[in-house]
Amino acid sequence: MSTLKSSALRTVDVARGAGYSVQQVRNLERDGVLPPATRTAAGYRRYGEIHLHSALAYRALAAATGPVEAKRIVRAVHECPTSQVLALLDTAHARLDRERTDLTLAKEAAAAISAEPIGDVRPSDAMSVSELAAALGVRPSTLRHWDAEGLVVPDRLSPRGTRRYSPAHTRDARIVHQLRTAGYRIAPLRALMPQLRRGHRSEDVEAALAARDAYITARSRALLDATVALAAVLAAVPRAHDRISS
Repeated sequence: MSTLKSSALRTVDVARGAGYSVQQVRNLERDGVLPPATRTAAGYRRYGEIHLHSALAYRALAAATGPVEAKRIVRAVHECPTSQVLALLDTAHARLDRERTDLTLAKEAAAAISAEPIGDVRPSDAMSVSELAAALGVRPSTLRHWDAEGLVVPDRLSPRGTRRYSPAHTRDARIVHQLRTAGYRIAPLRALMPQLRRGHRSEDVEAALAARDAYITARSRALLDATVALAAVLAAVPRAHDRISS
C-alpha cells in the first residue's frame, strides 16, 4: 500500500486521480505546484500520493481563489513555514467573508431601493454628476463610465450638455452601485439593467443576487475541499521551517 511519500504513481495515475491531463500534471510540476518527481532508470517520472494531494489541492483552490493565488498557496505548502501557509488560507477565507458581507448589504439595499415609489419628476428633483457621486460615495468618473457602458444613462440638457439624473436614474445608479459592490462585473449588469427598466426590477435583482450567492457558496465549498488535501500535504512535507532552535 502506497503512502504519501511513496513513488508508486505514474503521471497518468496522478492525472486521472486529479482530473487533469498528463500534460497539465507536467505543467504543475514545472510551475512548482507539485514537488519534483523522481525518475526511473529509463527516465520515466514516478510520483507519490503527495503529488496527487497537491494536484487536488490546487484544483480546488483554483476554483475558490483563482489559479494565480492557488499556485501561490500550494507552492507555500512545499516551501514555507506552516504559519505562512495558514496565513494565506486565512486571507482567502477573509476575502470570501467580505464578499458575503457585501452581498448581504446589496440584498438589503436592492430590496429597499426597489420598493421606493417614484412620483412625477420635477426639475428640482434631478441631480448633477457631482451631486449623485457624492451621494453614492463614488467618483464622478465612475458615473460617466456607467453612462458610457449603458448602465445608467442620464438626461442631458443638450446633446453634449450637462448630465442630469432624475429620481429613476438615481435609483438605477444605487442598484448598480450595490451590485458592483457585491462583485458584479460590467457585462452582466449591461444585460440586466434594461430588464430592470422594463419593470422586472425586483425579480431580476433578486435572481442576480441569488446567482452571486451560489457562486460564493461554490467557492467556499471548494476552499473547504482544498484544506483537506492541503492538510495531507502539510503532514507529509518535512517542516524544517517550523523547527525552533533551542
